[in-house]
Amino acid sequence: MALTALEIYKFLPKTNCKECKFPTCLAFAMALAQKKVALADCPYVSEEGKAALEGASAPPIRLVTIGAGERKLEIGNETVLFRHEQTFHHPCGVALEVADTLDEAALRKAGEEIKALSFERVGMTIAANLVAVRAESGDAGRFAAAVKALKETAGLPFVLLADRPEIVEPALAQLAGGRPLVGTAGAANLEAFAALAKKHGAALGLAAGSLEELANLAAKAAGLGVADLVLCFDGSRPARALADLTVMRRAALKKSFRPLGHPALVLAASDDPLAEAALAATAIAKYAGIVVVRGRGRAEILALLTARQNLYTDPQKPIQVKPGVYAIGEATGSSPVLVTTNFSLTYYNVAGDVESSRVPAWILVVDTEGTSVLTSFASDKLNADKVTSMLKDPAGIAGKVTHKRVILPGLVAAMSAKLKDASGWDVLVGPRESSGIPKFLKSLPA
Repeated sequence: MALTALEIYKFLPKTNCKECKFPTCLAFAMALAQKKVALADCPYVSEEGKAALEGASAPPIRLVTIGAGERKLEIGNETVLFRHEQTFHHPCGVALEVADTLDEAALRKAGEEIKALSFERVGMTIAANLVAVRAESGDAGRFAAAVKALKETAGLPFVLLADRPEIVEPALAQLAGGRPLVGTAGAANLEAFAALAKKHGAALGLAAGSLEELANLAAKAAGLGVADLVLCFDGSRPARALADLTVMRRAALKKSFRPLGHPALVLAASDDPLAEAALAATAIAKYAGIVVVRGRGRAEILALLTARQNLYTDPQKPIQVKPGVYAIGEATGSSPVLVTTNFSLTYYNVAGDVESSRVPAWILVVDTEGTSVLTSFASDKLNADKVTSMLKDPAGIAGKVTHKRVILPGLVAAMSAKLKDASGWDVLVGPRESSGIPKFLKSLPA
């Protein structure tokens, strides 16, 4: 049973040191009771207190690690139902499914395609996380060979999809120390799968016909000594899967129901790329820890990774680029100068459109605390004084160009007169939308 704030408070040091970022130990106890903080945030709790509060401090959804090293995937450890309450910390993993019935050449090609599914977006690298190998052949040797070929080419952690433990074991020998996810285990083979997971240090996937059966399986697996569990759902019935994922999440977070306090995996594979992408995107939003898809088309995977990136970006910490001066192309002293904000999405849109114009240019990036052009102008984070300061900096743009002409975004044309008076630069008003930049730059006199 979950402890109350007063029961937790009895085990805290009661020094009100504020190092936990709370004004009093009681306030910290209240936050801990609501699963909003971790016990580790209190630097002075005693060993006795740690032992007594272990259950109260454990996150309602367990943290599970798949893989090892730089490419490991951490899922779970969530403490809030809705992102605006805090933020989601461990992004959903995207796993690419490959059947073991492919020949070795096709398996290696699939591994290379999966490895290449990495993209640069708003200054961040987004990529697929896992290889999911399905034992369609029913042959342990062929399954192990498929895992070996994909391990050598894809370079990602593994999900081993088989419903018979004897098929999985030879493949696990290929992944020593790699912490794969194995399964899916059901009531009939739980003990055998649990023994395999313990022996090889793997996480265990569980599947059942209902949430009640799944909760019972998780409790039994925990009793068998397997703590790292992933609860698996069939995405071919999207309405049922969405309902189950929501009930599971609420039970874990709102009711502290431990048997359902584990990350979820959704099998979203479909022969239709559009249907697969829609189903996987739904699962990413509500509330999968891993989605498994069959398609390897770059357009489909980029869409999923973009949806994930948008969802897991902290709303209180916009993605930003460093303020300063950036050259696009072979910019020279006569190249045009454009002003924009340091909100990453804004900057990379502007940079991309300047690059597509094939007109070398300078971009003057103003520190607006990661807000967009119109938002920063309305909040006075983008103003004539800030831009003037950057224009006059001899170590900045003033030392790079031989002219005094600057281009403002069309949305902030209202500040052009004040900027001209303050800076002494000629001010041109550019297009309202970034997409108009190529045409605008090409129309400038040489």
